[in-house]
Amino acid sequence: MFIKLLIFFVFVPVMELYILIEAGRIMGLAPTIGLIMMTGVAGAWLARSQGVEILRRIQEETSRGQMPATTLIDGALILVGGLLLLTPGFFTDALGFSFLVPSTRDLWRKGLSVWLQNQIKQGSVKIHRY
Repeated sequence: MFIKLLIFFVFVPVMELYILIEAGRIMGLAPTIGLIMMTGVAGAWLARSQGVEILRRIQEETSRGQMPATTLIDGALILVGGLLLLTPGFFTDALGFSFLVPSTRDLWRKGLSVWLQNQIKQGSVKIHRY
């Protein structure tokens, strides 16, 4: 776990800085900053609009007595995608957009579902019903 956190908190920011420096060198300072700001605004708008839709679907599914498991995973991916887009950097923006675009979010959801099922089978995650 320590190695994963080390990679996340050291490697990702260093990679983002490198990409930003190179983008600034190639495109110039103003276009690089403008692009970062545009992706932040677009990400906030996408996360908000899709988040509202997810909340509506959760309410609809629970009112029908269904467990909104898939919708909850979508909601979590949209939340993380929005947070990634608010973080300055092109790598995190690309990852964030992949969580917000429905076709790529489907791939992430399927992978996350398989991972969660494996964690439950291994006993790493326990579900309690009341």
